[in-house]
Amino acid sequence: MSRWQPCKRRDFIKKARYLGFEGPYSGTRHQFMVFQNHRLSIPSNAEYSVPQLRMMLQEVEAILNRSVTPDEWNSLA
Repeated sequence: MSRWQPCKRRDFIKKARYLGFEGPYSGTRHQFMVFQNHRLSIPSNAEYSVPQLRMMLQEVEAILNRSVTPDEWNSLA
């Protein structure tokens, strides 16, 4: 079973696209990605720590209405 690991911003965007998100688009303070009518803010950090990644993935899970396991996340792109 895989564990959560830090993720580069570019990799997060690429993996979010595989999950069906579009973007990133420019916003007021942060860029954002879109899934149907939902917006996901993308912080400008070069790399996301594990706690920050988990927090962002909880938002992704709420938008998709399903869970994303570490194995699934690490196997994307």
